Amino acid sequence: MSDLELLTKNQNTIKELHKLGIQKASELLFYLPYRHEDFSNLVTISEIKEGQNVSIKGAVKQIKAIAGFHGHANRCEAIISDQTGSIKTVWFNQSYLAKTFAPGDEIFLSGVARNYKGLQLQNPIYEKIQPEKEHIHTARILPIYRLSINLPLRTLRGLIFEALKFLPEIEETLPEQLIAELNLLDLQTALKNLHFPESPEILERAKKRFSFEEIFIELLAVQKHKMNLQQKQAIPVPFNKFLVQNFISELPFEITADQKRAAWEILQDLEKSTPMNRLLEGDVGSGKTLVAFIAALENTEKKLQTVLLCPTEILAQQHYGLALKYFENYPAIGLILLTSKIAKINGTSVTKKRVLEELAHGGPQFVISTHAILQKSVEFRNLALVIIDEQHRFGVRQRATLKRKTPEYSPHLLSMTATPIPRTLKLTLFGDLQISQIKQLPANRKKIITKLVDSEQRSKAEKFIRGQIQSGRQVFVVTPLIEESDKLGVKAAETEYQNLKKVFPEFKIALLHGKMKQPQKEQIMREFLENKNQILVSTSIIEVGVDVPNAAVIVIEAAERFGLAQLHQFRGRVGRSVHQSYCLLFSSATASDKALERLQKFTKITDGFELAELDLSYRGFGNIFGLEQSGFYNFQFFSFIHHTELAEQARTSVKKILDQDPELKKYPRLAGRIADKIVHLE
Repeated sequence: MSDLELLTKNQNTIKELHKLGIQKASELLFYLPYRHEDFSNLVTISEIKEGQNVSIKGAVKQIKAIAGFHGHANRCEAIISDQTGSIKTVWFNQSYLAKTFAPGDEIFLSGVARNYKGLQLQNPIYEKIQPEKEHIHTARILPIYRLSINLPLRTLRGLIFEALKFLPEIEETLPEQLIAELNLLDLQTALKNLHFPESPEILERAKKRFSFEEIFIELLAVQKHKMNLQQKQAIPVPFNKFLVQNFISELPFEITADQKRAAWEILQDLEKSTPMNRLLEGDVGSGKTLVAFIAALENTEKKLQTVLLCPTEILAQQHYGLALKYFENYPAIGLILLTSKIAKINGTSVTKKRVLEELAHGGPQFVISTHAILQKSVEFRNLALVIIDEQHRFGVRQRATLKRKTPEYSPHLLSMTATPIPRTLKLTLFGDLQISQIKQLPANRKKIITKLVDSEQRSKAEKFIRGQIQSGRQVFVVTPLIEESDKLGVKAAETEYQNLKKVFPEFKIALLHGKMKQPQKEQIMREFLENKNQILVSTSIIEVGVDVPNAAVIVIEAAERFGLAQLHQFRGRVGRSVHQSYCLLFSSATASDKALERLQKFTKITDGFELAELDLSYRGFGNIFGLEQSGFYNFQFFSFIHHTELAEQARTSVKKILDQDPELKKYPRLAGRIADKIVHLE
């Protein structure tokens, strides 16, 4: 019998707990509430005021179920009294309560008083008063938990309260000296008061304890990873000034000062025998790919292998076409394209077997690939540089797999992203992470004009779009879903596709989404690139890497459904040539005022770095140690915005511990906690 069965014999409840990842009774204690509701304000009935969160203690004077249409009972009404007066209480769709309580029962009620033909409590939380039994659902600060579909909040809260008996078995996770120095609550006290706080003050102390622990463990894992990385060996690639200068001079355009600076920082890293771990941040269209090509040229010139890993086949083909163009005067470099469908060497189609043989033979080779390069059958002889484009699109284990293909040494790693790390996150968590930035855009690019379009302006926007197409431009239309969802109330790609065919019958319109087979997707993108279709309706599949210089308008339907960083990625699909470009944000009818305010801010901010800072405050940044890439996954309590002082205390504590004990031999529990964290700082 599992110890969960000591708390409940209900097998359905146990199954629901398993869905939440709870296998043992002690794990209930670490299923932490995501918020609290304060109903600790216990008042008499005569003191109740409209709109206040209150709790009362009274006796049931009357209670009955009220029949609805066709004789079905659909609500329960009661009169609750104390020594100061009485109040009507109504529970909708809970007529069974008429059998749960009887006149004379003493109960706690917690809720908000409303005025409807007199003051009344509507759907209050209830709890029968029982001698010598603590109330846990009313008249206190209540923990609110995330639930599975068939697990009621009262059931889960009750089980966690019963699980408090296992608190003495919970071992402390932080060094005792650290707890004393920072005046933190011990783990058992913090757990008890996070679930069932005795006061608002001790609840805040419990949150502080977990906030500190979250950032402390993250920083410890990051700093330990950096220490380990410095102990690994990479193949040094000496800088060839003549080679790089000659390559740049042959380009048909002038590269920006930011591109030159970023390239120089990367080339300096490549000269070292410790592996580079650098992130290249650059706004959409800023020229990150060219900087990566310079690094690849330097590496292949030394007869070494370079891999550029792309998230989509479309992007891989796009980069490969550029590589053939830019490296035309460097015939010694083997330019290889490998995807699940395509295998090419120097522009000529070959068998995959031939490509695998060439990779096993060794460089100089510049390999542009997708997930296909991660297969076990792919072996390298002298892979010295790995470049990852749009790194957030790859899982951590996928990146680690590529690095493990060179067991004798560690390849240099360059990651590229158009979604910048916010300044607060960078300073707080990443510290000395090697980061290069490209903020300048090419000289001929015009600022993209962004507008939030309401429903009354839609016909005007359609007229504007028609004019743009008639002048020779093309249009992206992005929707958040493939098929219509009444529940979400947002336009779907297929519905919008059919609608636009009616609005713009004179133009050719194509539909693109992730459920299509790869050859079909490639054909649609190729035809759009060749201007055979004037409008492309798509889901978020076009977020990354699609480069159509002739596209000058992007329409984003239900724009409030997307994060700011993703909206910025969409916006970057236009404005990639000399044409003036536009981004039109259409909101859905259900968009909240807060969502519309966020979109208005987006229309005024074009800098991706500023948007990333704003997006962090709205959505979080993802789990840098796991597979999740969005949301406050690691940090349920810690806030980069509000806990900067706490973060600095954690950083100081981590440094002190690692300076004294770099292998954490004195802290085996800490070593165990960070051992299973797959760190990716790129």
